[in-house]
Amino acid sequence: MIFDPILDIFRGKAVTIPPMDGALKPNTALDDAPVALEVEAPDNLCSDGERLIFSSHHKVFAWHGGRIEEIQSFDAPVTALAVSSAGDLAIGLDNGDLGLMPRDGSPRQLPATANLACPTALAFDGTDALYVAQGSARHRPSDWAVDLMSKNAFGSVWRLDLAGKGGAKLVVQGLAFPNGLLVDRDTVIVAEAWQHRVVRLAADGAQKPILEKLPGYPARLSPAGDGGVWLALFAPRNRLIEFTLLEDVYRRQMMRDVPREYWIAPALASGTNFLEPLQCGGVRTMGIHKPWSPSRSYGLVVKLDGQLRPVASFHSRANGHRHGVTSVAEVGGRVFAASKGGHAILEIM
Repeated sequence: MIFDPILDIFRGKAVTIPPMDGALKPNTALDDAPVALEVEAPDNLCSDGERLIFSSHHKVFAWHGGRIEEIQSFDAPVTALAVSSAGDLAIGLDNGDLGLMPRDGSPRQLPATANLACPTALAFDGTDALYVAQGSARHRPSDWAVDLMSKNAFGSVWRLDLAGKGGAKLVVQGLAFPNGLLVDRDTVIVAEAWQHRVVRLAADGAQKPILEKLPGYPARLSPAGDGGVWLALFAPRNRLIEFTLLEDVYRRQMMRDVPREYWIAPALASGTNFLEPLQCGGVRTMGIHKPWSPSRSYGLVVKLDGQLRPVASFHSRANGHRHGVTSVAEVGGRVFAASKGGHAILEIM
């Protein structure tokens, strides 16, 4: 309503969170799923058609036939991975570096791009071009909580010419932490975390929202074998965090005086320290932690159909242990999800 900003001065601003219903109805599918691998903070799942490729802190691994192979180790944490149709591997690091590891050839560092220092997601367009999501122009990927609580929207999407002809092209800027990419014919699908939505980008940078008002913060996107799309949401929204984002003076003081792990902010895992916020909301009856309790962390994977409509979901609720799901990948008809907060790769289908 046109008068809402004026009325909010007197009545206060309502804080509402989209409900989880319909295809997003809560369940325990992630906690019930078998563990394929116990891994410290797994992230960036992708596949070359035969192997499951993933990162863990500073290293990249491949898993095939029950065997794990270390592909490469780096000086900074790995924050983004992508595999081309030819098997080439693109890698983004927390220090802003981008590298390319051809399947047959020597690894090489991609040339530095102006203002590109926060690679959060990568996606090949064929074999000669690479899309890069920069989460923020002001923070590293590992400082995502700072970027959110600073209420920034300094993210962008770039297209790099790997053949060395066109350099780097800025597709769009002013995004609120783009955190997932998927090339779909002549467009790019982008998960915009701080706006809780998925948008489609045309070649000229025009944006078309296709999935809005998500109940969490979206992360990586990946193709499904049936023509649909997998979407991971790495943390939930809740009223206390949304309210804190509205209270600028309190929020700035919290960021200045309180250690980051105890901020009123989303997390990949929670419930391990008595100094964390939201403990009074973790209702327990006869020693049982209620699954509907408000939580800073959650596990959620959403299956989208070919029109990017939610058709199914997989959850680890407030009382679960498979939180902080950042990516999903299909390999040989099997579907795997990386629970970064739960330190496990799950086989969900």
